[in-house]
Amino acid sequence: MLGSDGPRNYLLVIQNNAESRSSGGIPGALAILTLDEGKLSLSGQSSASSIGVMNPVVPTEPQQVQIFSGRLGKFMQDVNLTPDFPTAASTAQKMWERKTGQRVDGVISVDPIVLGYVLQSTGPVSLNQPDLLSIAGSSLPLELTGANVVQTLLSEVYAAVDEPELQDSYFASVAQEVFSAISLGKGDSTGLLAAISRGAEENRVLVWSALQEEQAVISRYAVSGSVTGPSISPAQFGVYFNDGTGAKMDYYVKRTVQLIKECPKDGYEQTTVRVTSTNSAPADAATSLPPYVTGDGIFGVPPGTVQTNIVAYGPVQANVEMAKLDGQKTEFAPHLHSSRPVGVLAIRLAPGESKIVEFTFGKIVQHAEPELVVTPTVQDVKDVTLPTENATCP
Repeated sequence: MLGSDGPRNYLLVIQNNAESRSSGGIPGALAILTLDEGKLSLSGQSSASSIGVMNPVVPTEPQQVQIFSGRLGKFMQDVNLTPDFPTAASTAQKMWERKTGQRVDGVISVDPIVLGYVLQSTGPVSLNQPDLLSIAGSSLPLELTGANVVQTLLSEVYAAVDEPELQDSYFASVAQEVFSAISLGKGDSTGLLAAISRGAEENRVLVWSALQEEQAVISRYAVSGSVTGPSISPAQFGVYFNDGTGAKMDYYVKRTVQLIKECPKDGYEQTTVRVTSTNSAPADAATSLPPYVTGDGIFGVPPGTVQTNIVAYGPVQANVEMAKLDGQKTEFAPHLHSSRPVGVLAIRLAPGESKIVEFTFGKIVQHAEPELVVTPTVQDVKDVTLPTENATCP
């Protein structure tokens, strides 16, 4: 995959966690990552919006279309509404090739948090190219570090740059500088490997190969981003977030996710997934934040309010039996994805508001310790996933 038998081209997707998608964030900036005998270069910078609308849509798996809508195969920005990265990646590959005519050998995804980890190893990168300076003006830093890159890319750029296309160009240019630093050998290899490894462990680095024999190997590991197959532990639960605001408000949402092992019922295990969400945006977010960040009510969500579709997956063959909102039973949408039960519930949070969503899964046949996978957000993963709690049983 590093190009030992000839150059390889991969579609590099930079997920923007300020607008949540199940596997991380909206695929804002795109580029082509070329690997030739281990040497890398970045070219073909583009954006998801420039890909346009797929007509006809790219065919995607019917169960996932039922859960996440036909937008999966219609817009590059929505290919990762599904948490199954092989589905999202293969769809993105088809969209790119249809739009550009350029064949790619796979898809690699990272987010700004990973870029921050890399910069901690390589050291700062200077943004002194004329095109970057013209975009950034005097409002954005001229040097990006591991300490400021996330805030710059996921918050400050929206206040400094009005046009979405220029925002995506800034994203792509920053990625270019970071990857240039890697290719020039800045930093030490141990630190760089640690940065990439940390990103992979937090599901912020995802890899898919279009070559079946390579993908068969990748699918055995979490870096595949699969929700089914050999990389999934028997008692895995997944909690994923999809933005319904049409904006960049997820930068302000703080979440925790916790599993509660309930008392067995009728000889089967029961587990509740508890998701606590808080909108930490300022009270005057509707006027103090840029309209592009709040959405300005364009999709029916009041400015400053965040709407999120919470998607919870249980283990194979279990049932999703009940959902609660702030302790009260509520309606939800039940689905099935490759024999895994799925529950979907949408919530809205005004500035300062918190809500608790709980999904209870029953008829769990697995007796292994439950594991939890969540959408990687702006927050540190260890602050999001809380230790499993055991109910007191008679």
